[in-house]
Amino acid sequence: MLEHGGRLRRAAADYGIPLADWLDLSTGINPQGFPVPELPAECWLRLPEDDDDLVAIAAAAYGCSQPLPLPGSQAAIQALPDVLLAGAGEAVAAAVLAPSYGEHAYAYRHHGGGPQRVTAATLEDAARHARVLVLCNPNNPDATTFAPSRLLAVAAELARHGGWLVVDEAFGDATPELSLARNVDQAGEGGNIVVLRSLGKFYGLAGARVGFALAPPQVRSALAERIGPWPVSGPARHVAAAALADRAWQEATRHRLAHDSARLAALLAPWGRVERSALFCWLPFADAAALHAALAQRGVLTRLFDAPSGVRFGLPGTPAEWARLQSVLDDVRDPC
Repeated sequence: MLEHGGRLRRAAADYGIPLADWLDLSTGINPQGFPVPELPAECWLRLPEDDDDLVAIAAAAYGCSQPLPLPGSQAAIQALPDVLLAGAGEAVAAAVLAPSYGEHAYAYRHHGGGPQRVTAATLEDAARHARVLVLCNPNNPDATTFAPSRLLAVAAELARHGGWLVVDEAFGDATPELSLARNVDQAGEGGNIVVLRSLGKFYGLAGARVGFALAPPQVRSALAERIGPWPVSGPARHVAAAALADRAWQEATRHRLAHDSARLAALLAPWGRVERSALFCWLPFADAAALHAALAQRGVLTRLFDAPSGVRFGLPGTPAEWARLQSVLDDVRDPC
C-alpha cells in the first residue's frame, strides 16, 4: 500500500512529540470543515437506502445526472482500470499525469495497463494513443490546473479511438469553474468522460468516506457491480446530503479558502517559488527531506515528496495555528 498524509500517530512516535502538541498540515483537508448536523437516530438503526435524496442533491450540486455514491473516490480509483481497460490490447493502455496522486498510477500498474507517465505539457500527445488518460484538476501535489476547454479537446481526441478521460476533482469544489462535471452528460451513453468527486477535502469530511463517480450509465453500472451494496453508510449519506445542499456555506468557504491559501503562499514566499490551490501550497525545494524533518522536529507535520522534491503545506485552521506556523518557519530559517 502507498504512503499518504495524515499519519500523525506515526509522526508522534517517530519524533517523540505527543499527539496533542502537533500542527498537522499534511493532508490538504479544509481545517474548518462543514458543521455536521445532529444525526437522526434511525440512520444508525437502518441499512442505508439508496432511494433517499442524496443522489438528487448531489446531481443538483454537481450539475450531472445520477452521480454514483462511493465509499470515497478511492473505491472508483481502484475499480476503474477493470472497467475501462476491459479488452484493451494496446501496448500502452493507460497514461497517468505525473506527478500526481499516486493511487491512480498504482491502480493501473496492478491492472497491467502500464501506465505511461505524462506531463501537463504532453496530454495531447498521450491522448492520441492511450485507452485511458488520468489526471487530477487541480493537481495534487503541485497545484497545476487545466482549463475545461483544453480537457474537452483532449477528451475529443481520446474519443477518436474509443479512449477515456478520467478527471479526479478531489480538490475541485473550491474552483467549480474548472470542473467537467456538467460535461459528463452531454454525449449520453456515448460519452467518454469520468469525473471523480470527494467530500473529504473541501467539505472537511474525510472521515465520512463519501465520494461520487460522474460517468456514462454503463460505467456507473459496472462500478456499482464491483463495489457492491450499501457503499456509503446511513450516517455518512445524511451528512453528505446536508453538506451538498448548503450553498451558502459552500460559497462562504470558497471565499475563505481563497484568502487563506493566498496568506499561506505569502508566508512561504521567502523559501522560494510557491504554487497554490485553495486547500494547499506546494513548495518545490531541493532539500525537501531536510525541511520536512526540521518542521517535524518542531511539531509541524507537512507532506514530503521525493519526485519532484518538494513539501506540501495544508492550511492552518485557527489564529494560534497561523502564529505557530509563522514562528516555526522563522525558527527553521534562522535557528540561531
